[in-house]
Amino acid sequence: MKDKFGREIDYLRISITTRCNLNCIYCGKADCEKKEQELPTGTICDIVRDFSACGIKKVRITGGEPLVRADVCDIVRGIRAIPEIETIGLTTNGVLLEQYAQPLFDAGLDSVNVSLDSTDGSTYRHLTGADVLDKVLRGIKAAQTAGLSPIRLNAVLMKGVNDDGAKDLIALAKDSPIDVRFIELMPFSGVGEDNDRRVTGDEILRRFPFLRPLDTQENATARYYTADGFQGRIGLISPVSHQFCDQCRRVRLLSDGSVKPCLAFDDSFDLTAYENDPAARQARIREIIFQKPAGHNFGGDKTTHGLNRTGG
Repeated sequence: MKDKFGREIDYLRISITTRCNLNCIYCGKADCEKKEQELPTGTICDIVRDFSACGIKKVRITGGEPLVRADVCDIVRGIRAIPEIETIGLTTNGVLLEQYAQPLFDAGLDSVNVSLDSTDGSTYRHLTGADVLDKVLRGIKAAQTAGLSPIRLNAVLMKGVNDDGAKDLIALAKDSPIDVRFIELMPFSGVGEDNDRRVTGDEILRRFPFLRPLDTQENATARYYTADGFQGRIGLISPVSHQFCDQCRRVRLLSDGSVKPCLAFDDSFDLTAYENDPAARQARIREIIFQKPAGHNFGGDKTTHGLNRTGG
């Protein structure tokens, strides 16, 4: 369905947990909830079914870290059974992906995004608080072997922290058919508010002039580039320097059963009161979608929640 600005909202991101097995410096995980506070598998699938009745066709499962939930394959399988859902993706830090890639594919998962901010072990450990880079790289290989596609690697660059590793990240897209995407640092929970640390997409293009834009761009979120001899693509996601809200088509379901129409606003709307009344819940979903804000407030009011709560 369309919101009041005429945007077709057909994409639901589901944060199934705020728990995580890493402690990334830009995320903010102070508000992690307990396992028993998370929506159970059946409730998640029921809510997604109601969203599908309101026009949702694409689902992405996020966290926190979604693979810390032992029932993640059951969640994928339940969503896959909803006829209106056309694609299911998952965003992960990759630590547990080696063991989950094939079961997730078998359950009906289509694609996977892996957060990878550095290929240098020391830098990765500083960014995430864990010495698990080798596990993540093996997880990416396992995703390729399982047949998940597309596989996208998401990196947040920060000046003086990991921006010197951009070249090595770009090289990952040369020899493999994967997308490497650079996402601008966003202001969450007091992190990312220093604009001097943000690396914009324009800066990356100036540093790597051999990147050329693809003739066909598939969506408004990422602008894709390639280079001679590359099997994969380089994506630039610039929500701060190049706002793309006029073409945003997503809403977010959080692990506590509330809905966020916009990543950047603290506003969320509870759906748990409608557990036994699907018609009422669908009506409420339509109201929430219709009232989706025109654009984000980065650079305006401070956003107080962490990315672990919304899944980015």
